[in-house]
Amino acid sequence: MASDKTARRPKAETPKGFRDYFGAEVTERKAMLDAIAEVYHRYGFEALETSAVETVEALGKFLPDVDRPNEGVFGWQDEDKDWLALRYDLTAPLARVAAQFRNDLPSPYRRYAMGPVWRNEKPGPGRFRQFYQCDADTVGAPSVAADAEICAMLSDALETVGIPRGDYVIRVNNRKVLNGVMEVAGVLDPADPSKFEAERGIVLRAIDKIDRLGEDGVRALLGAGRKDESGDFTKGAGLSEAQAEVVMGFVGANERVTQLLARQQDVAFGMGDEQQTRELGYAAGLGVPGIAKKEKGNIPDASFNLRNRKTLEYLLELVGPSEVGKQGVEELLEISRLLAAQGYGPDRIIIDPGVVRGLGYYTGPVFEAELTFEILDEKGRKRSFGSVAGGGRYDDLVKRFTGQAVPATGVSIGVDRLLAALRAKGRMGGEAAGPVVVTVMDRDRMADYFAMASDLRKSNIRAEVYLGNPKNFGNQLKYADKRASPVAVIQGSAEREKGTVILKDLILGAKIAESATLEEWKDRPAQVEVPRADLVAAVRKMLGQ
Repeated sequence: MASDKTARRPKAETPKGFRDYFGAEVTERKAMLDAIAEVYHRYGFEALETSAVETVEALGKFLPDVDRPNEGVFGWQDEDKDWLALRYDLTAPLARVAAQFRNDLPSPYRRYAMGPVWRNEKPGPGRFRQFYQCDADTVGAPSVAADAEICAMLSDALETVGIPRGDYVIRVNNRKVLNGVMEVAGVLDPADPSKFEAERGIVLRAIDKIDRLGEDGVRALLGAGRKDESGDFTKGAGLSEAQAEVVMGFVGANERVTQLLARQQDVAFGMGDEQQTRELGYAAGLGVPGIAKKEKGNIPDASFNLRNRKTLEYLLELVGPSEVGKQGVEELLEISRLLAAQGYGPDRIIIDPGVVRGLGYYTGPVFEAELTFEILDEKGRKRSFGSVAGGGRYDDLVKRFTGQAVPATGVSIGVDRLLAALRAKGRMGGEAAGPVVVTVMDRDRMADYFAMASDLRKSNIRAEVYLGNPKNFGNQLKYADKRASPVAVIQGSAEREKGTVILKDLILGAKIAESATLEEWKDRPAQVEVPRADLVAAVRKMLGQ
């Protein structure tokens, strides 16, 4: 006799690397994105929504191969044997749109986009395979004025959502400056960019690891190589000591500028106010050889502090005769000048050679927004919150489709990190009030209860009628408590005959129950009876509206 096998029930669990978002989290994210979108819209940027699915060929970064067709992306073949994939960012779809609709779109094309992206990577703590991005880009503008505008807009967006000035800084660097340093160091030949490509790749990766490996570790990778604590050896770029010193001059630019500032402050000590002010960088004109004369008189007073000035001077010295390096410094100067003219000084946006941001991807200016306030890590140690946004100029991405270089620049905000920052600042994450719950005392009077909820909704008060089993009234109040409801509306047969309703202040009632004396209970009752006609006004009063 055959036995009946019970069908296996599916597990009620999210896939590995994914998560669900509930009520307040979704509402907070939407509110933040709406505020950012308002800033972008004010700057003249247009919204764009692209498909979540792109051809893998259009995505470009992760082309399928025989052994690992899904590497990096969630990909599959359709009925025509074409490879498709979920988008891994919002920039690759923009490049496809800019190429596909280039005859229809205005040039420059300014767009912003917000939505989920997917990456088929190993998940970890706080690292998910699906997450939100919030991007803004300008395609078709070769001038660094577009980069300056992106930085100003990012500053406005951070302040609009609740990150006050002084709690963030936007750091700006330029890929061309690093190219100039590479040229001086002898690992970049402008006449043959493919030459020394392997060595440059090692140098770039070494620079990107300065925070983790420190100066000694980076020096080792610039030279013969480095053996880590486990004994594994990483081959270095093979630079001579003199070549490595040039690169380390760039890596340690911030520390070098700090030393120059300290010496200048010592010299400035005891000067008159006018002279000291001039020496500390607040006079018009940068004093940077080769570019100060051109800009002198066009920079508003107080537009540069000493650090920006000294940084540009140091970088110009570092890139020496390299034309591309000097061009990079001039672009940073122009960005600073344009920002200063709009009131964005070094209290918000600074020149910082330490910004790397995967420089192999970018072709010009790069920028990163860092939150400077402290939080406690999982071990209770204080640390700065860190980066929440970054971007830069990428002039070669659209070229994949058109064969012609199309200038582009943009920024991407890490939505989850910015939300976490706002919660850390107390701007979000509080207990969200639920709806007013209209309880049901008589099933035959549902129309009356829905009319009460309708009156409240018409006055922009969130409200709902209890739709569970109304037999046990205590369960209704438990439901209201689980919904974080501030007020329960009650009308039994006695109240109906009198034309009244009872309003139960659930939040105040819980507080009174915790600590109030009998006199306080009588003085501030958590439950009142009001005429049915006064329902909306009484609820407003109870909600503090």
